[in-house]
Amino acid sequence: MSLPVFQRSLAAPVRAGLWLLVLVLAAAGAFTAGACGSGSSLSTPSSPVPTATPPPGGAATITIAAGVASPKQVEINVGQRVAFVNNDTVAHEIASNPHPIHTDCPPINEVGGLAPATARLTGAFTIARTCGYHDHGLPDNTSLQGTIIIH
Repeated sequence: MSLPVFQRSLAAPVRAGLWLLVLVLAAAGAFTAGACGSGSSLSTPSSPVPTATPPPGGAATITIAAGVASPKQVEINVGQRVAFVNNDTVAHEIASNPHPIHTDCPPINEVGGLAPATARLTGAFTIARTCGYHDHGLPDNTSLQGTIIIH
């Protein structure tokens, strides 16, 4: 069966037009999907890093910033206290080792929770010894662990 002349002359351009339409729609769909993804979001201003100053009375200071406690080790004398400063963007809870009972050095437990941009002192250390501390909420994170040596 043969197509009439006028139908044969239109068949090739119609097929080419349909392919072009499919190609344009596919490209438009890909562009729209890419524009709606997370890769093309407006930039949001970054939050300033909070800062706090150590309270008076600390013989040494341990600062938490960017998820790291520093220095890892401080040395003080019997009767002195240590200041913990949270300059991180998240809260931390300082506790004595071992986790979860926190019984080795009770003066460390007096620090407790530290909201961003806050600082607190430990209790006075009354016995010469070495005490370990950690973040109670992240007890296995070695970046938030350290040692206080009391002479």
